[in-house]
Amino acid sequence: MTAKIYGLANCDTCKKARNWLARFEVPHEFVDYREQRIPAESLKAWAKAVGGWEKFVNRASTTWRSLPDARKTPGSDAEWTLLIKEYPALVRRPLVVLDDGTVQQGFTDNGFKKLFGK
Repeated sequence: MTAKIYGLANCDTCKKARNWLARFEVPHEFVDYREQRIPAESLKAWAKAVGGWEKFVNRASTTWRSLPDARKTPGSDAEWTLLIKEYPALVRRPLVVLDDGTVQQGFTDNGFKKLFGK
């Protein structure tokens, strides 16, 4: 099983997740979504897989808190995807996508052990 890890290269949580994967020799590919923009269809599918836009986006982030109030209430998938394309740091990270379509956000040691059977 190969995992794609989406996140930001300078994100501490993404670094921890990548180090965990290397330590347990889990084949993976890292995609920095500031450098490689994610298609809107993928964003919509991933948001749906994790329980909706509200769970997909990190509302506790500095990026979210610094948004103008008018931008904090997207009313459609198109508005959400536009917001994320503009501010990729809004996505809760890391985002893990497995070959079988499984999508998981965030990193914990136990969560990754369960996900990767380690």
